[in-house]
Amino acid sequence: MCGFFKTGTNKDGCSSFATSLNQKRTIAVTTKEEIPRVRIVMLPKDTNGLGNIFGGVILSHVDLAAGEHARRVAPLRYVTKVMREVEFIAPVKVGDTVSFYTETVKIGRTSITVKVLVTSERGIGVLEAIKVTEAQVVMVAIDENGNPIAIKDHIT
Repeated sequence: MCGFFKTGTNKDGCSSFATSLNQKRTIAVTTKEEIPRVRIVMLPKDTNGLGNIFGGVILSHVDLAAGEHARRVAPLRYVTKVMREVEFIAPVKVGDTVSFYTETVKIGRTSITVKVLVTSERGIGVLEAIKVTEAQVVMVAIDENGNPIAIKDHIT
């Protein structure tokens, strides 16, 4: 399986597209096996006064992507317990296509920890892919009364 940050074509045949970010870093998102859990085009309604997308909009989609990922692992009802260390490293602009890639980090008795990588694509003629942020989100499975429940019997 290809990882989030592979570049070029590796021995596993994972090809990718990449771009320089501030000409100091390169971010790449593989095109084999990594399909974003959520992908959305950012609109003017999501911006602040400077034309950048509000961080809270991105966080809400991180939460949605983590919840959807958890439901694919074990189809239950989930609530967000914690979102760990979110650092925004690049702004998102109106018209950017923002992708939220997910992977399971850990499955506990009642929770699933999901890593969410957020990238933004922009450009006309040539797409530029930029890493925006990443986070680990702990999703807890609950019953109809809001009590934590075991996941193990529901893993698909």
